[in-house]
Amino acid sequence: GTLLCYSYIVWHNKYSLEAKIHQKELIVAKQNKKMFDYQNNIIISLANLVENRDTDTGEHIRRTSAYVELISREAFKRKIYPNIINEKFIQRVVHAAPLHDVGKILISDNILKKPGRLTPEEFEMIKIHTKEGGRIIAEIIGKNDDKEFVKIAKDIATYHHERWDGGGYPKGLKENKIPVSARIMAIADVFDALNTKRPY
Repeated sequence: GTLLCYSYIVWHNKYSLEAKIHQKELIVAKQNKKMFDYQNNIIISLANLVENRDTDTGEHIRRTSAYVELISREAFKRKIYPNIINEKFIQRVVHAAPLHDVGKILISDNILKKPGRLTPEEFEMIKIHTKEGGRIIAEIIGKNDDKEFVKIAKDIATYHHERWDGGGYPKGLKENKIPVSARIMAIADVFDALNTKRPY
């Protein structure tokens, strides 16, 4: 009888503990979803700031995000950069892609919507959107618990105009010095530019 009673107490305590752990897991999952939704709302709001100034840019954001996912998934399937590109990376890079041009919010409409070739001075002004995009992301979502997401978002915004040969901007990075996330974004960005009618 004592053994049976003891077994019941152990079972009951174990069951109660498992129930409490499950309850805590549900609370944490709910909080994580709430945080993800909050973060997503910030991202969409930031991207919309740019979209509201230039409808082409808004469509560009949607198209390039889709291209980023296609490129990332294909790289994952082919085991390209397997130590970097995994399911979590893909989620983060796709989630961050809409922010790649957020720095353009600081560029004058006279330059952003100019229907022709930019002067060298205007092109220098356009280049600012990369550094400023990284800064805006750091200020607005920099305290996010997912530090890897923040890093990917900043890298995409800052380095998506770097080039493999080192001829890009803002830092003239070349080859593997360019973050993988920014390289993926650059491919999506250039592909979209080549396939879309732009004011310039």
